[in-house]
Amino acid sequence: MKLDILRALNAERAARRAAVVVTDVTSGEQRLVKAAEVARDPLKDVIEKQIRRGNSAMVETPAGKVFLTVHVPPFQLVITGAVHISQALAPMARLVGYDVTIVDPRTAFASIERFPDVKVIAEWPDVALPPLGVDRYTGAHPRARAQLLLHRRAGLEEDARAPHRTAQGAGLVG
Repeated sequence: MKLDILRALNAERAARRAAVVVTDVTSGEQRLVKAAEVARDPLKDVIEKQIRRGNSAMVETPAGKVFLTVHVPPFQLVITGAVHISQALAPMARLVGYDVTIVDPRTAFASIERFPDVKVIAEWPDVALPPLGVDRYTGAHPRARAQLLLHRRAGLEEDARAPHRTAQGAGLVG
């Protein structure tokens, strides 16, 4: 892969945006298609399909075979409320590949000791959620790229209402 393509791909991945490397199987020539550019690409339909699936694939085109290497943001689980259910859920979610973040302003509950190997943010959801990347791309993907699990406690579900509108799904517990 050429360095300019790798740099652009890494920038898209860091910004949690989908991107596809299109490789001509015969010539080995590659190009990068960013999510924002898919609509203008001649392979629009097959690229959109593979992004929705989150899978790379060999595709036959009028110009020959191409391999689509799909890069989508990792699965993300944001749990507001560092409660006992969250303690069980967080390690299970990590086992299946989710990036897990616990959000709870109560430092007695939201601690690394209670949630090892998980990102813990001791802030209110209205402060903690916006920088986490719960965005339109996350919510638009047909497979759950982000799920918010909200602890039902005065204020928590209300504070999380705006970011949760853009997530793929949300649940309340407790």
